[in-house]
Amino acid sequence: MTTPNTEDAAARKPGWVLVLNSGSSSVKYQLLDMDDRSRMASGLVERIGEETSRLVHTPPPGRGGPREREGRIADHDEALKAAAEELAADGLGLDSPELAAIGHRVVHGGLRFTEPTVITDEVLKEIERLVPVAPLHNPANITGIRTARSLRPDLPQVAVFDTAFHTTMPEYAARYAIDVETADAHRIRRYGFHGTSHAYVSRKAAELLGKEPADVNVIVLHLGNGASASAVAGGRCVETSMGLTPLEGLVMGTRSGDIDPAVTFHLKRVAGMSADEIDVLLNKKSGLVGLCGDNDMREIRRRVDEGDERAALAFDIYVHRLKKYIGAYSAVLGRVDAVVFTAGVGENSAPVREAAIAGLEELGLAVDADLNAVRSGVPRLISPDYARVAVAVVPTDEELEIATQTFALVDN
Repeated sequence: MTTPNTEDAAARKPGWVLVLNSGSSSVKYQLLDMDDRSRMASGLVERIGEETSRLVHTPPPGRGGPREREGRIADHDEALKAAAEELAADGLGLDSPELAAIGHRVVHGGLRFTEPTVITDEVLKEIERLVPVAPLHNPANITGIRTARSLRPDLPQVAVFDTAFHTTMPEYAARYAIDVETADAHRIRRYGFHGTSHAYVSRKAAELLGKEPADVNVIVLHLGNGASASAVAGGRCVETSMGLTPLEGLVMGTRSGDIDPAVTFHLKRVAGMSADEIDVLLNKKSGLVGLCGDNDMREIRRRVDEGDERAALAFDIYVHRLKKYIGAYSAVLGRVDAVVFTAGVGENSAPVREAAIAGLEELGLAVDADLNAVRSGVPRLISPDYARVAVAVVPTDEELEIATQTFALVDN
């Protein structure tokens, strides 16, 4: 990708989108050219606020390898300014006339935000009002938005919500069976997360099958350190595994997933644990790391192959939960055209894919061992020709999805 000169840029309609994903102690960013959807530059600022802060910036193709800088980066404001400096060093500064908008990942949009939204003061206030249902995520997203707005107050800033794709769930799927007045008063319902990934992957799966999204029913398994499943009927989410928070559902790297709610009462009464201690236990000390001490599936598989019983049990529990959701969502959809694996584990762990599908032949599912063993960065089928339901691997691209939704909103 060559950087256009100033005259060329001025003659063209702006076509770049900067995507920002602000976490509690990190900022990920990507600059994309929406003319051809190419990734121009990207980077990660991690361990913000620590002495060991680190920025890794990947310049445009042909400009050399990644550049790193280390040393304390005090806060998100400083992190974004550092990222802007790296982009400017590549001739891709935030003051470029080519920059059309900045797209922000926002984890929780509640019921109000069902689509990408241009950020105004009122929108930002509503995102702030949602902090109680997303205390670990929305505050960091808000910080990133505020800093970006201060750097480019004249530029459209767009919020793309993780929850938006799941707002099409019917009320009977979104409601918990608790007192309605209490639930409504405290916004307690199932929202779902990883929505940008589920939207992107379900659409790409339809393309892989040579069909329109409206004609396809798919089960998407987003398996990373955080993991979620969705049932997508005709391009619309009708069920998803995460709920009020990202804790519900599948077994994850450090999160328990589904658990009897009475476990929390038991831990409080018998173990004397506080609400905060239980929160940390279920979100940060459970899942795979709680079961066997590791949350890296590669390390777990290595241990399984060496005969480690704790790792083997953790793997079996992880896979068992996947099977339960595949079966449940097959029932919800009625007709399934494809089961699709995505994200870090889903895209790269052949043993997880094989084990999750094994024994589900009566549902029309099977995996071809040779196809499953292939490592590739492109969407692909891993099921044999005779399988009634396709099994696929589709690499996710949440940043591209955020950029696409952002650009569609501002390009008029």
